[in-house]
Amino acid sequence: MAEKVVIKPMDREFLLWRCLHEGPLTAETLEQPPANAAVDWEHRREVNIPLLAKLVETYGSCAMLAWDGDAVVGMLRFYPKALLSLEGAGEMCLQQEPPHGPSEALLEQPFPPLCELADKTLLVSCMMTGSPQWQNNPYQRVGLGTRLAKSLLDWAKVNGWERVEAAAYEDVDAVYRITGQAGRAFWERLGFLVTRVEKAGFEGEFLELVERQVRAQGLDARSAQNKYTMRRELR
Repeated sequence: MAEKVVIKPMDREFLLWRCLHEGPLTAETLEQPPANAAVDWEHRREVNIPLLAKLVETYGSCAMLAWDGDAVVGMLRFYPKALLSLEGAGEMCLQQEPPHGPSEALLEQPFPPLCELADKTLLVSCMMTGSPQWQNNPYQRVGLGTRLAKSLLDWAKVNGWERVEAAAYEDVDAVYRITGQAGRAFWERLGFLVTRVEKAGFEGEFLELVERQVRAQGLDARSAQNKYTMRRELR
């Protein structure tokens, strides 16, 4: 199945304004968000579509999309790191309201072109292959995430970016399902280096689950609370 998947930068023809939590998305199903989700889909659509269009127009793209036929089955979102400092950006999570998700205020800010950015760093926001909620995911652990990341690195270098950064934790399923972030070892295999370690802030039952999965891999349970900043220089 993975061999059929084609990876392309997102363009104006298909703006993926929500994520793959419920599974692959086509042009038709993209506009049919789940009715019972705790998300204000109308508001998110009103903000996300013009935001993504503006990002694509200014920088060429802001996501790598993996296509299986007419369905997007994987995605890797990325943004200029400088964008996160603008008013209304939040954490750029497209399925959350501010302060985690972007607001209308961000749309009112000018997006400087790459040639005007002092910091030419792209920041990986999230990555999904299939749905992180599926028990049996045919798009996971078949190399699709690696292909998405390599496509981003190639695209970034060709388009003049100087480095790519990503947040990561230990490589355990629990963290991936919640955060959409690949693990430290995943990025290290792609030549990324750890440049910063801070506390993840996990608590309660979720922290206990992460600790169990970390121990099951033979790692120190204390590393379950580590959040790593990973960096790959392109020049």
